[in-house]
Amino acid sequence: MVVELHCHSTCSDGSVAPEEVARRAADRGVELFCLTDHDTMAGHPRTAAALAEGPARVLCGLELSCHDADRTIHLLVYGVREGAGKEALERLLEDVIRRRRERLEAIVDRLAALGITLDAAAILEQSRDHTPGRPDVARALLAAGAVQSLREAFDRFLHDGGPADVPIARLTLAEGLEFGRACGARMSLAHPHTLRSYPIVGALFRRHKSAGLEGIEAYYGRYGAAERLHWSRLADELGLVITGGSDFHGEALPEVTRPGISMPAPLARRLVDWLEPS
Repeated sequence: MVVELHCHSTCSDGSVAPEEVARRAADRGVELFCLTDHDTMAGHPRTAAALAEGPARVLCGLELSCHDADRTIHLLVYGVREGAGKEALERLLEDVIRRRRERLEAIVDRLAALGITLDAAAILEQSRDHTPGRPDVARALLAAGAVQSLREAFDRFLHDGGPADVPIARLTLAEGLEFGRACGARMSLAHPHTLRSYPIVGALFRRHKSAGLEGIEAYYGRYGAAERLHWSRLADELGLVITGGSDFHGEALPEVTRPGISMPAPLARRLVDWLEPS
């Protein structure tokens, strides 16, 4: 079964419009789809409309930025339902956007102190249709000739703890899981390798599984067979559901060329059953 439960559009840091992401997923034969833009669900109605005539099941969701201790956690939230829980989440996301805009302005100030002048107002205007963030600053650095590539912008200035990075207040993982549960959603840990340690990931699930962290993205777009097996073993050990997604961003992440990832039938059946409304 081909699924796509981790992809991005121009509503956050992707380079492809939501409708086009959905079309490419349909061309790939995706049967289960969720657009997971960073901290926004704005693109969901457009993907749902684009896939309305096809066989794919379309979920409403997002990739929610959280933290646990000193670690950034990307929480994939699937199947957000209408109601008071969704309304509360949307209010939270509006506040997240405000804080991201303030952070972008602070990053531009830090770059100015390093001798690089950018126009924060212009960058924010260009990002008005999506979640503003460091990729927008990276594109401005590239356009200004201060760097030769987006990767260089992050490597030199914008990486976590970099000379122009500004920390941003994030939800705790416990808070993110609480918002997700209030929406009737299922939740999964995105790209577990970014936590850099099998024991750390295992401990995270042991602390938070009972609060709704039940899925692990063992079928991640850039994982080879060995890494999929690595995280699948942890899923078996802890009784987790394996989720899958490409992390498609379009030109913003050119090594992932199209949305969609194939999952073995037994894993896909368990995933579909887990995502069924209770």
